[in-house]
Amino acid sequence: MPDTILITGGAGFIGRHLARELLARGDEVRVLDSFIEQVHADRGADGLDLDVEVITGDVRDSDAVRRSLKGVDKVVHLAAEVGVGQSMYAVDQYVSVNDHGTAVLFQQLIDNPVRRVVVASSMSIYGEGLYRDSDGKLIEDAVRQPRRDANASWDPLDAKGHPMVPVPTPEWKRPNLASVYAITKFVQERLTLTLAPSYGMEASALRLWNAYGPGQALSNPYTGVLAIFAARLHNGQPPLIFEDGQQRRDFVHVEDVARAFVLALNEPGAVGGTFNIGSGVDRTVEAVAQDLATAMGRPGLAPEIAGKARAGDIRHNIPDISLARDRLGYEPIHTDFNADLAELAEWVGRQQAHDRVTDARKELELRGLVA
Repeated sequence: MPDTILITGGAGFIGRHLARELLARGDEVRVLDSFIEQVHADRGADGLDLDVEVITGDVRDSDAVRRSLKGVDKVVHLAAEVGVGQSMYAVDQYVSVNDHGTAVLFQQLIDNPVRRVVVASSMSIYGEGLYRDSDGKLIEDAVRQPRRDANASWDPLDAKGHPMVPVPTPEWKRPNLASVYAITKFVQERLTLTLAPSYGMEASALRLWNAYGPGQALSNPYTGVLAIFAARLHNGQPPLIFEDGQQRRDFVHVEDVARAFVLALNEPGAVGGTFNIGSGVDRTVEAVAQDLATAMGRPGLAPEIAGKARAGDIRHNIPDISLARDRLGYEPIHTDFNADLAELAEWVGRQQAHDRVTDARKELELRGLVA
């Protein structure tokens, strides 16, 4: 029997792909979104399927949330301010939207309960990922020390002063909240997993890695890193990379992320769980920038390596996705990264993208958040 699904923040990048997946299953989809300028620019609801019911409103607006919940069976909570760098100075905005917004949603869910709530969490809550030191011991709480000279290591060091090796991070690793964004995502996660079962609702949380694919907000300088690189390249500018470019990340296609949410909404094994969602393959940020430049026909635009760190950033964080495989049946389908970059490049070539990365960097530098 089809369900009626509410997606908060559902007009965004992931929400649009998720809505498409749910409609293909026969579910009914309702979206609550505030359509803020930084994310949506002039796009508005364009691109959302006509079968999606759209309610324009802020997740912090109790009346809008109450209207959105009428007749709903399940909720996917995506509504959030996104971006590590911006969160370090727009503190009140991030805490208000992400945490107060989640509180308002659950305040309304108390009187209008649904069967299941799935919240979008983030890999950022881990801070640094899991590492192995020079003695082979796993280290959960790696912390980078400030670099005192140009020859110092960017990587966290073990007790003997040796750079540690990143290994896949499982869900049992303790959080290490290194940014305001990470703090707010952890609060969203805990509010969901605490309150839902207290009122007879099922819940789960998906910790997402770097989602990419057609449909990203190219003019938002605080969105996913591949969209930021694509906007720069589209405007004939080299991608800007902090540190030395050798930091390692996992890039997961948005369609795989959307399928993960569908599984979390429906699989019995999802209940009460927190799951890493990534591709299972890690890459350096510099290599990804070079591959994207090639895909976009601009191989000569080598990345600009800043040689400076941004406050709140971490060095390495790659996911262990075995729990999602075991309990959700999650398996990434998009396994040809270069083909997916070619698809992204083709889509970007048809878009207009305002490059605001330089302005965003200046904002961070003026506030002393780049060193």
